Amino acid sequence: MEEILRYFPDLTLEQQEQFKQLESLYAEWNAKINVISRKDIQELYVKHVLHSLGIAKVMPFVPGASVLDVGTGGGFPGVPLAILFPETQFYLIDVIGKKIKVVNEVVTALGLKNVRAEQKRAESVNEKFDFIVSRAVTNMTDFVSWIRYKTKKENQHEFENGVLYLKGGDLTEELSGFPRAVEFPLSHIFDDPFFETKKVVYVPLKYKG
Repeated sequence: MEEILRYFPDLTLEQQEQFKQLESLYAEWNAKINVISRKDIQELYVKHVLHSLGIAKVMPFVPGASVLDVGTGGGFPGVPLAILFPETQFYLIDVIGKKIKVVNEVVTALGLKNVRAEQKRAESVNEKFDFIVSRAVTNMTDFVSWIRYKTKKENQHEFENGVLYLKGGDLTEELSGFPRAVEFPLSHIFDDPFFETKKVVYVPLKYKG
């Protein structure tokens, strides 16, 4: 929690309590259904929560915005972002049902009213969103093919509607087909060694009705 408060000092007491609860909730559920690697559960706040919140440092979501989290796994980055932005609507999807079960249990325990979670493939989602977020579920070409026409026409943020993707390493080749992609190194935002090669990748997407 110290790491969260260090970078997000303006959390309300309710948000602080919700972030605190994540440790016990994920420890309990991970013992039943393995959604986070055993070694990572000890570093939940840096490797999962703070990593997810890197997106917030790049793009603060406005009230009334809608965000799709594809391949959310145990709820990352969607759950931490939903705590931080209670007036933004989040739709978390994953193809693995037991992971969505964990997400729904965590969301209920936290009392989050701005989250829906379903077992679903991205291609079968028929809604449109301001942003689509994810954490390294596949290469960018395949990912964009899944969600290409799922952004809204009207932009209400500093950036055009599109993808905010958490990924690490040298992405030069992977992003060669996306000339408008922008990489935001998380090492410039968070000083933990974990973030040395981690980035938020922003890719604007064209609207299609």
